[in-house]
Amino acid sequence: MENLAFTVDIIGKVMIAYTALAVHNRVRKDHKIDKDVFRTMKHEKIIGILGIVLMIAGYIIHISI
Repeated sequence: MENLAFTVDIIGKVMIAYTALAVHNRVRKDHKIDKDVFRTMKHEKIIGILGIVLMIAGYIIHISI
């Protein structure tokens, strides 16, 4: 069960890191913030929220052991 908690936690952390890097990469590539960048940001926001949920779930699993 402890391995599950750590696995869920690390997946959440990787997802949040990915969202930050993806948006920054899109802005760097386009050199502007336009409709495509906002679309990417919306998609990455969903992934970021899911990552936070997974981190919280991993914490809850870890403390309930």
